[in-house]
Amino acid sequence: MEKPHPDTPGITVNCAVITVSDTRTPETDKSGLLIQQLLIDANYTVETYAIIPDEPAQIQAQLALLSQNSNLDAVIFNGGTGIAPRDTTYDAIEKLLEKTLPGFGEIFRYLSYQEIGSRAIASRAIAGVYQNQLIFSLPGSSNAVRLGMEKLILPELTHLVSQVRK
Repeated sequence: MEKPHPDTPGITVNCAVITVSDTRTPETDKSGLLIQQLLIDANYTVETYAIIPDEPAQIQAQLALLSQNSNLDAVIFNGGTGIAPRDTTYDAIEKLLEKTLPGFGEIFRYLSYQEIGSRAIASRAIAGVYQNQLIFSLPGSSNAVRLGMEKLILPELTHLVSQVRK
């Protein structure tokens, strides 16, 4: 698909990858590693990587800490976007976003529907801006991460960062 206008050349984009999980470790975090590898392969920088428990206060504290890093352009969360009692990432992040990108969640669920059918309605993927940083929150499954990264985040990351920086 052709882009309506080209990305600004020469923009460096620094990212953080945060896995929200009560059970994953650096050795078992396939989705967090996948996000990092896809970013690196697309010539983006991964400045920070962490695994944090699915606790709203810790998710918000992590976001507040990352927002203090003026070199950081984007934070990509994975995990905790469903509707199970321990899935609290959406609730923690949504309250803090200063601007939302409703199309991100809408298109993500549409693309997910094409792959997994009606179960896509349980995803609460979200994106927006907090403290001049792009925030993305994806489900924790590797298939969902690959879909969101390849179809939505990577094609638009440079453009969105240039918009936030204006």
